Amino acid sequence: MAMLVGCSGWQYAHWRGVLYPPGLPQRLWLERYAERFGTVESNAAFYRLPKRETFENWAARTPDGFVMAVKASRFLTHVKRLQDPAEPVARLMAAARGLGGKLGPILLQLPPTLHADAGRLADCLARFPAGVRVAVEPRHPSWWSDQVRAVLERHGAALCWADVLSRPVTPLWRTADWGYVRLHQGAAVPWPEYGDRALTSWIRRVADTWAPDADVYVYFNNDPGGAAVRNALRFAELARRARVSDAVR
Repeated sequence: MAMLVGCSGWQYAHWRGVLYPPGLPQRLWLERYAERFGTVESNAAFYRLPKRETFENWAARTPDGFVMAVKASRFLTHVKRLQDPAEPVARLMAAARGLGGKLGPILLQLPPTLHADAGRLADCLARFPAGVRVAVEPRHPSWWSDQVRAVLERHGAALCWADVLSRPVTPLWRTADWGYVRLHQGAAVPWPEYGDRALTSWIRRVADTWAPDADVYVYFNNDPGGAAVRNALRFAELARRARVSDAVR
């Protein structure tokens, strides 16, 4: 198993003194981030799709083997609500392809008010080019059905395992031969930290679910106060100690 562990974003001012030295200019933050982590989940495209040149620049500034997951535009997921996906998916991929071999999965985080529509989801997933990994994070309980699970499996898309307050808020379905995990908010003190017990539980769940040669992407989204940085580093350390993976980075 290749477990890739990182954070959801890197451009956080409150990470100064945690990951970024006080005098380090913001234009060098990505390089500093990539010294400590082998992957990042970029949420820039969710708010406004960067130009292809921006993705190319990010690729050039990170080392060989670095992987960047990309959160899909809210225009696709929240405005269009997965309807008429062809144009927004094509536009997203035209830009994100600038990452070249460093392009990781595309994340579709659905709005919590969007009820299940397996047909709409299937049409959206079909628009992504072959070979592009797509993870889906539904946030309305109506999505937890056999029909939705079958759609994900048919398209090789991963159900994003999500955690809030150190508890899974999604079914722990294995819908692809690779995995995607997002940890939003821990229950430890100080908020929103994760404690070792919660981190170890997630390591065990991953190890019990995927094959030894599977890729599993794990991202910490509890960025306030640098909690994501500390928890991601600790998660990787505990995974190495547990020897659940051939490679943890």
